[in-house]
Amino acid sequence: MVKRSQISTPRCHGQSDLAQQLTKDPYCFDFLSLHADAQERELEAGLVEHIRDFLLELGVGFAFVGRQVHLEIGGQDYYLDLLFYHLQLRCFVVVELKIGPFSPEHAGKLNFYLSAVDDTMRHAADQPTIGILLCKEKRDVVVEYALRDLSKPIGVATWETRLVESLPDKLQGRLPSIEELEAEFRSSDDE
Repeated sequence: MVKRSQISTPRCHGQSDLAQQLTKDPYCFDFLSLHADAQERELEAGLVEHIRDFLLELGVGFAFVGRQVHLEIGGQDYYLDLLFYHLQLRCFVVVELKIGPFSPEHAGKLNFYLSAVDDTMRHAADQPTIGILLCKEKRDVVVEYALRDLSKPIGVATWETRLVESLPDKLQGRLPSIEELEAEFRSSDDE
């Protein structure tokens, strides 16, 4: 059963229902083979490497725009982890990745990114940008307080890789990775 994540959309009434429909919790990244101490860049690189699988996990209507999309705001450089455009909602979707638990500061940073994308990239016919924060874990009450007075549509969801986490410790690292298995299957198909 998919739970809907926390969404803050008090001023975007028409868009809030659509934003809630496109954000699920948790996202399952079983197609990634991440180790327990993976960094955010490894998570991001894995999602981009498996973009087709990630788009399927996100749901219908997402188009990939870019990774580490550069924004210059006030003479400073900022980089969006992942940027998508949602074809049905007609809006940009900023995905911010966190390898650890949700922190209230993450909501402020994502809110900043949404404002910047709206001012620098959004066309007049586009709807306001939506933000999705994907973190390893979250406490709903902390998310609720962090999003309560924000006017931008932001969803906070968790991500998981059940397959790797469900292996006993003594087997982790001893079995071939998904990439190694895929390569083996490809080579056997060539024969």
